[in-house]
Formats: sequence, C-alpha cells, structure tokens
Amino acid sequence: AFLGASYFRLLCKKSAYGLSARGIAVNTAQAGGEEFPRFTEFWVSRPANNAKGIEIFALLEGPSVTGDYRFFILPGADTVTQVRAALFPRQAMAVLGVAPLTSMFWRGENSRQQTDDFRPEVHDSDGLSILTGANEWIWRPLSNPKELRVMSFADDNPRGFGLLQRDRDFFHYEDLEANYQSRPSAWVEPVGAWGKGCVRLVEIPTANEFSDNMVAFWVPEAPVVAGMALEFEYRIHWSLERTRSREVGFATATRLGRSTAHEPDLERIALDFDGAGVRPLPASTPPEPVMWVGDGAKLTHVYVQKIPASGAWRVMASVKADGTGRPVEMRCFLRREGRPLTETWSYLWQP
Repeated sequence: AFLGASYFRLLCKKSAYGLSARGIAVNTAQAGGEEFPRFTEFWVSRPANNAKGIEIFALLEGPSVTGDYRFFILPGADTVTQVRAALFPRQAMAVLGVAPLTSMFWRGENSRQQTDDFRPEVHDSDGLSILTGANEWIWRPLSNPKELRVMSFADDNPRGFGLLQRDRDFFHYEDLEANYQSRPSAWVEPVGAWGKGCVRLVEIPTANEFSDNMVAFWVPEAPVVAGMALEFEYRIHWSLERTRSREVGFATATRLGRSTAHEPDLERIALDFDGAGVRPLPASTPPEPVMWVGDGAKLTHVYVQKIPASGAWRVMASVKADGTGRPVEMRCFLRREGRPLTETWSYLWQP
C-alpha cells in the first residue's frame, strides 16, 4: 500500500498491516516543524508471465527535496522491498532521514501509565534493533515518553536497523480485531557503504493507539545542501521474525517496578534473554551478566537466573537514582569466558 505523503507498507505471509516505511524524512522532531514530501506519480512495470516480483517507479516532490525511486517487491514469508533512491536537495536541511520507519507504541511490559483499556499491551513494534558496522547487535525497547525524546546511535557503515515486533503471543494483547501479534517487523539492510552517521530514534508521547509515534531512520553525517545529488540503495525485509540473528541471544522482555515494602528507593529491573546463544546453558553454569549504568544512578546489585518455565535467562538488577531526576542510560548483555552471548540491551530510564 502506497498511501499518503511518501508512506508505504507491505505484508508478508500470515501478517496484518502494521508499521510503515517512508521514502524520506525531512527535519523530523526539529523545532521548525517536519516536512512531508510526497510521491506524486507512479509507474508500474508490466511483469513477465513467470515473474516472482513487481517493479514500481515513483517521483518524490517536496519544498526541500525532489527525487526518483525504484521499488522491486518480492513477496513471501520474508517480503523484500529493494529500494533505490536518487535525491536532489533544493535547499539545506537540518535532518535528512534515510530509510525511515514509522510505527506505534502506546504501552508494553515496560510501561507504567494507567488506563481503562482491557488489553495488557498495545503496540505495532516493541523495539529498535541495530546491527552496527562493528558487528554489534543493539536492542532498544520502545517506550511512550511523557515528552518528546530523540536518541542517536552513532555508526560507520551500518549493517542494518529496524523496528521489530518481537512479542508474538496473542495473550499479551488480547485484541481480536487489531491482531497486534501479527504485525510485521521491518528490517533495513543497506546496500553498499553508507559511511558515517547515526541511527536516530524519535519517540513521541501519545495517549492512544491511533498515532504513529515512533520513527527510526539513518542520518548521514555530511551536511545536506542545495544542489548536491545523493543516492541510497537498501532492502526492507517485512517478516514475522523476532530477530535477524540466529546465533546471538536476544532480549524478549523489559520490566521495571518498585517494592513498597522492601527498599522502596530502588528501581528493580527484570530483563529476559532467550535464543540459541543462551537457552542450552544449564542452570548450574549461568552466564555472566554485564551491566552498565550511566550518570544519574548507581547499580546496587545484579544477578542472573534460569527461568524454569521457558529455559530463558533473567537478569535481575536494582538501581538507585541520585535525586537529580535526569534520565539514565543503561546497557546489559550476557557473556561467557569473555565472549558475548547476547545482543546489547540499551535503555533510557527516567527516574
């Protein structure tokens, strides 16, 4: 479906429509307001009789940029959209967002807001996944903040990023109409060298499920000025996969809370890891939890336990805020004999 501005979204087998991609993002979350260029014309190539995919061309036009796009769409359990974009800035832009993904996150396991809604969780995506140029897997759970938040993950020639829906359990949503457990994940795989820049995540507060309030995109480091020509090529994978890696363990749940009876000044974090990298480990030889807490709080204790019901592992940690109220960055992964077994969980905690 190509509907509105430069938005488009695709289905894979057994999925329902969920998050969207865009041709381009211009000045997203900037003080002067965001610009929404649009696809104004389309051309569809006539497929051959034995074709497995379809080719679409589109013209993009906006006040700050124009461009032409080629989409080759190959459907399946992993529906792949091969995108080739040529962009021509008409004026300087503070932020040029390449391969943007737009999704919705109202609440999840890590949320605390009280609602009268009967559903435990409501979201199209539950986290941002990044594979850096240095081959590090990063997982950033999404959250519905009280105010606008913009976070950047610097990188050099990224290998991929995406907004994923990892939670595929119907009973975590209890929604027979929206079917959030069937919303696809979208993974952007760059083709060629994209150079230096950052993956940027924008989280916008929302009071309901009707606003796409999560945006992720690549921002090149080099300034964008009028008269230059830019080319980007990438693939977007639309699938029901929980992760893009088979070898590395991955975070499946982030839960936060406090005990009013025991050490009420501590924030308790329960972080679950699963996957082929950690599930076979017996409870008698646990992996080592490696946790880092940034300025604004102190880590008081951390330990790891096998979850008998699932075979996954849970990291239990407690942190104490310093009273300034500033947000605190946290990171955690599991390792054994000095070797990482899981992706790096990355989180911004607001005391």
